[in-house]
Amino acid sequence: MADYKEIVGTRVKAVSANPSDPSDGQVWYNSTDEVLRYKKANGAGAWSSGGDLNNGRRLQAGSGTQTAALAFGGSGVPTAYRAYTETYNGSSWTEVGDLNSARDHTTGFGTQTASIMAGGYYSPPAGRKKTVESWDGSSWTEVGDLNEVKREIASCGISTAGLVFGGELPSPFSAENESWNGSSWTELADLNTARQRPGGAGVQTAALCFGGDKDPFTTYSDDTELWNGSSWTELNDMNRARHGCSSAGTSTAAFSMGGYYGVLPITNNQSNEQWNGTSWTEVADLTNGRHIGAGSGTQSAGLMVDGWGPGSIDKTEEFNTVFQITPE
Repeated sequence: MADYKEIVGTRVKAVSANPSDPSDGQVWYNSTDEVLRYKKANGAGAWSSGGDLNNGRRLQAGSGTQTAALAFGGSGVPTAYRAYTETYNGSSWTEVGDLNSARDHTTGFGTQTASIMAGGYYSPPAGRKKTVESWDGSSWTEVGDLNEVKREIASCGISTAGLVFGGELPSPFSAENESWNGSSWTELADLNTARQRPGGAGVQTAALCFGGDKDPFTTYSDDTELWNGSSWTELNDMNRARHGCSSAGTSTAAFSMGGYYGVLPITNNQSNEQWNGTSWTEVADLTNGRHIGAGSGTQSAGLMVDGWGPGSIDKTEEFNTVFQITPE
């Protein structure tokens, strides 16, 4: 078994006082206190305000990281479909090349310079679509269609190896699961529970599906399912059933942001949950409760953009894990 030096490259240092600015994960021996200390995440985290979108909208999709994000599509108020695409550098948004087809209720995955946008709703003619577009960092190109028309889908992966699952239609909600290989889609094993607007995290061969809507405005889901590349397995439920949550992270470190729950009138949810591979834990609330926003980033550095909720249509919030020295 490798020791600390083999893993990190240095021995544990003995110091008389804690370092003034230790790096995340750093370990040292405090000779004054006679205790081994390290800097670790405390699990709480905190939200802060980021730069506003140039074009406020809701029901759009997102991809990338907290400091290199992409937001695209969406709708205005009340229902005008948008083709806008904007990039985020960690502090401000910049308008770039529009989608070929303005739409909302779409989904996306990939990076700021290489993303896929799939499905959604637009007109003319009005309706759910199966069209797909690929982003190369400067413009969008139409590529291979989904096998089924749908909107309100979850997704994860990279631009050449992605997964989309769930959604609205067929009958009326979908359990379908499709895999993208960079040029075409292949139908794979269905979810155990059909649903629309779930959250999705991970990669093509290791994905997590959580939350969603099993019945319009009546039955919200707290179900969690794990995809292993060939089948879905039900795991521990979320703490709160929710619909329209935004998502980030991996199948073992996922992040669910916002959403809504309850019956009409809709309750916009400020609460967020993190997944550790086994169970969900509630963490710091959003400043602006919202649902159906664009999520991106990681569990420890998440990004929540726009959404449906009071004062949220152009707002960006950034989540960062708080670290502490332990034992205290």
